[in-house]
Amino acid sequence: MITITPGDPRDPQATALLQASHTLMQSLFDAGDCHYLEISDLCVPSVQFFVAQKDKQTVGCAALSNKGDYAEIKSMFVDPNMRGLGIADLLINHLLAEAKELGVTDIKLETGNPLEAAIRLYKRHGFVECTAFGEYETADASVFMTKPLGA
Repeated sequence: MITITPGDPRDPQATALLQASHTLMQSLFDAGDCHYLEISDLCVPSVQFFVAQKDKQTVGCAALSNKGDYAEIKSMFVDPNMRGLGIADLLINHLLAEAKELGVTDIKLETGNPLEAAIRLYKRHGFVECTAFGEYETADASVFMTKPLGA
């Protein structure tokens, strides 16, 4: 059984996943196109961090950053050995529920063109492409997506 619970990015298992994600991003993108949060940036009051666990092992993680009128998905990553088990879907559903609890009107994200599986995941959950938002600038490597949360 896979559970989604609040987590601590400084926990060694979560840190290992985040570092694997950072390494992947650095291998795929130029430095200016890597928009992940450092572990310390995930430990602030405006960010909620969640882990997916299977048999007491952290197998996925995701964060939700409260931006006031919208929330942004950050640091979503599933252990490559655990993909295909629906963990990403569980994480997305959890983040959507948390965003609704925050009372924001939209949930947004930035991902990269090479991350085709991630883009398919987000589209499957009702996200659509949009223009750059917040502090992001339009970039060839970036895909910006949004989903209105409704009432």
